[in-house]
Amino acid sequence: MSSKDFETLLKESVKLHGHLCPGQVLGVRLAMLGLDLLGIEDPKGKDRKSFMVLVEIDRCATDALQSVTGCSLGKRSLRWIDNGIMAATFVNLKDMTGYRIIAKEEARELSKKYCPEIEDKYKRQLEAYKKMSDEELFEVKRVKVSIPECDMPGRPMRRVQCSQCGEWVQDCREVEKDGKILCRPCAHGRYYEELQ
Repeated sequence: MSSKDFETLLKESVKLHGHLCPGQVLGVRLAMLGLDLLGIEDPKGKDRKSFMVLVEIDRCATDALQSVTGCSLGKRSLRWIDNGIMAATFVNLKDMTGYRIIAKEEARELSKKYCPEIEDKYKRQLEAYKKMSDEELFEVKRVKVSIPECDMPGRPMRRVQCSQCGEWVQDCREVEKDGKILCRPCAHGRYYEELQ
């Protein structure tokens, strides 16, 4: 993709995210690289059902990945894996191979070389990340991914009712415990407390 495409994609991403930051620049660049490596030319159109993205962090770059790729949690084409690592894996759904792309920590320090005149580190990183090569920003690994059938994009495979609370559970998220089908909150505890 060209620098013109980058600027257009960055503007769209900032609109979704709400502000321009280094994570937006990094996320747009990462998404462009991942799509290019997979050979995806029309991620929001004809190619939208041929790939998915597994993202390992819930920060600014994730919004950029969603904006550029068109993948989302609601479409089940964007999967969040809570590793706290600035990385994303682009998966070809035909053969489950892909590319895991990790943002290099060294890029933060390298930003001083590209924009030494900018003292504020976030502004410097923002501008430097636009100029740096993919090789300076990212480490790329060829990978094969195993995604359970219940986690694939598409319609839910099944819906079952929790025998304790009566709520409906989709996508194989039920738990069998003591011969009963339960939702995860009934089986393992809730993240919330009901108020009277």
